[in-house]
Amino acid sequence: MIDMIKKFSFSRLSRDDKPIAIAATFILVILIAGTIYTLDRFGSAPLFSPTYLVQQLQIGSFLGIVAAGMMLVILISQIDLSVPWTLAAGAMTATAVGGEWALPAALVVGLLVGTVNGLGVAYLRIPSMIFTLGVNAVMRGLMVAQTGGFAPQTKATDLMRYIAAERTLGIPHAIFVWLAVSILLVIMLRRTSFGRSIYAIGNKEAAAYLSGVPTKRVTIIAFILCSVLASLAGVLLAGYSTKAYQGMGDAYVLPAIAAVVIGGTNILGGRGRYLGTVVGVILIVLLNSVLSIMEMPEAGRQIIYGLVIISMLLVYGRGEKATS
Repeated sequence: MIDMIKKFSFSRLSRDDKPIAIAATFILVILIAGTIYTLDRFGSAPLFSPTYLVQQLQIGSFLGIVAAGMMLVILISQIDLSVPWTLAAGAMTATAVGGEWALPAALVVGLLVGTVNGLGVAYLRIPSMIFTLGVNAVMRGLMVAQTGGFAPQTKATDLMRYIAAERTLGIPHAIFVWLAVSILLVIMLRRTSFGRSIYAIGNKEAAAYLSGVPTKRVTIIAFILCSVLASLAGVLLAGYSTKAYQGMGDAYVLPAIAAVVIGGTNILGGRGRYLGTVVGVILIVLLNSVLSIMEMPEAGRQIIYGLVIISMLLVYGRGEKATS
């Protein structure tokens, strides 16, 4: 028995696989704890039902798309705190424009915001945390000025509702969008020179520059992709909730960063697997869902949510120290 435990010990996993395995273990713990609670309270265990899991994946797809973009900028040792109002601006622009131009208009918003972020960080050399936080404030002011403090219209377009809330073979289209984004991101990171440049910059920007990597251009593209994906998530979220509203992106920036880091991406850049980000997103979504089922007060939810994240990072950090 001891030999079997050793065989499946986390210590035998690679540096990149260990945080993914730890996060997956936490997911099982959350599901089991939630199942025990629901069996005792309601006499049923819906947490393992396909309907419940698909619903959580649908909700997780919005966070997953934001986290995909956030991972790119974290891999180059940067951060993007303009995500909340980039997401909201994309959604509000889409509902304002309406029709077949709703989605392109939202993506253009992301393109413009990402370009500004990238130029500020790459050429002006302003720390990304400060610059993107300022851009977030500017976007908030622009949206309030444009709409007078209200969403431009109360309903999302038919296309927005179709790609966010409609289903094919019982699977919400939002999951397919997240899957498509995931496949493209994995191919980009693993199979392209741009992906290799991302990791090189994160490991050592000066060394990457001296080896011929166009560091400024790669940085700008990473910020553009992050903002475009945030705008896309805003369109999906507006379609799911049938409207765009102020502050709709506020609940996504910290969970997105947490999902990326929990999944094993080094917060200082240069290392990380996208599979880990996906597992981190699922963990956070399930944790929030189970706490809601338990009717946990908001204060308790925040405490437990924070403790789980800190615990995972401590376990991961201890493993990193042991292998170094």
